[in-house]
Amino acid sequence: MSLSSTLSRKLPLLALLLSAAPLLAQTILPKTNDTTTPLHLLKPDYPIPYGQVKAEEVKLVLDRIYNYLNTATPAELVDKKTNALITDRRKFNADANIRPGDFRLTSYEWGVTYAGMLRASETTGDPKYAAYTVSCLKFLGELSSYFSAYQKANPEAATPMRSVLYPKALDDAGSLCAAMIKTQRANASADLRPMINNFMDFIMTKEFRLADGTLARNRPQPNTLWLDDLYMSVPALAQMGKLTGERRYYDEAVKQVTQFAPRMFNKSKGLYMHGWVQEMTVHPEFHWARANGWALLTKVELLDVLPADHPGRPAVLELLRAHARGLAAQQAGSGFWHQLLDRPDSYLETSATAIYAYAIAHAINQGWLDAKAYGPMALLAWNAVSTKVNAQGQVEGTCVGTGMGFDPAFYYYRPVNLYAAHGYGPVLLAGAETIQLLKQHPYGINDSSVQTLK
Repeated sequence: MSLSSTLSRKLPLLALLLSAAPLLAQTILPKTNDTTTPLHLLKPDYPIPYGQVKAEEVKLVLDRIYNYLNTATPAELVDKKTNALITDRRKFNADANIRPGDFRLTSYEWGVTYAGMLRASETTGDPKYAAYTVSCLKFLGELSSYFSAYQKANPEAATPMRSVLYPKALDDAGSLCAAMIKTQRANASADLRPMINNFMDFIMTKEFRLADGTLARNRPQPNTLWLDDLYMSVPALAQMGKLTGERRYYDEAVKQVTQFAPRMFNKSKGLYMHGWVQEMTVHPEFHWARANGWALLTKVELLDVLPADHPGRPAVLELLRAHARGLAAQQAGSGFWHQLLDRPDSYLETSATAIYAYAIAHAINQGWLDAKAYGPMALLAWNAVSTKVNAQGQVEGTCVGTGMGFDPAFYYYRPVNLYAAHGYGPVLLAGAETIQLLKQHPYGINDSSVQTLK
């Protein structure tokens, strides 16, 4: 039989089948419409995971960060000319240096990382995180003794311990000091008191202050308040109160929080401005995300140890709640917050989002914020942050170190970088506290939305 004859026989049948296809499709696959499908149950196209927070998966993220940092931050002393390991510390070597890694073990950012590691061990039960902090801080304690005499004789020598032995700004002192006190309280064998006492002396007696005692700087303008400085001072002061039992440290911590707020907290927005200059009558209000994070974290850290009967506690608690309300109104649909909180055309930023995730989850766990109102917000924030931890354990999307600006472009175009150390501690804290939140306040899906069950 010829090909043309075969085709002529089959074409009518094929045409019949094609003409019947729409009818068959309607019969087998009913049209998706309001009468055939519960449309409210259709899966949305979320840009980040939604309603999928599991403690074991959170810990996997923490482990990736730990594995990266444990390798990328060697706690070793080497000769900077030969790179040879210095094992004999009885004779001082002027060329001694901490082996270069991806990050600095003495930076304020790493104070947050040490605290994050401690909290991760507390909520997961895995001791390796806390062991990282104890090991690094003991190493710094040894180096403090090693470099002490040389640094005293050469105050401007650029040793790796200069900022620890002779701090010149709150950035040098407060964050590290708070982490050291937490470590000292948890591990008496750490013997960090010499460094703690040195830092505390700087904060209490040497840092520049306004006439009313408010901690301040003379940059970029004379008599300037930086919102960041709340975190660079108050947690250390509060922890020192807990360590020593001396009420004066609590009093000083509360004073700083309550004297910053009238100058810098916008009650109508529930947000802080980044900077305030005493001689200015008009203050440009740039609500920079990470600085607001430092302020929120400060209040949480203070409330953690502030005695229940301290007269300043209600004011600090009310500030925390007002700030949380303001931040809740600014969270983006993706779970992140913007670099400038109230300007949604500025970029989404990781470190601030992580700080908010931690601080809000911790406040819920401590009973300071309502779980049903704020729990879903905190879980959404963690889900967002978790997408920024890459396979190597590096944190993406973090704004680099940022001074104070008086125009929007300064904040809009700050670079982001994998090696911006500000992202690592907050993400560790956020993950650790999310695990605790899941223990205390399990969540479920109610009519497609995340809601806490208790």
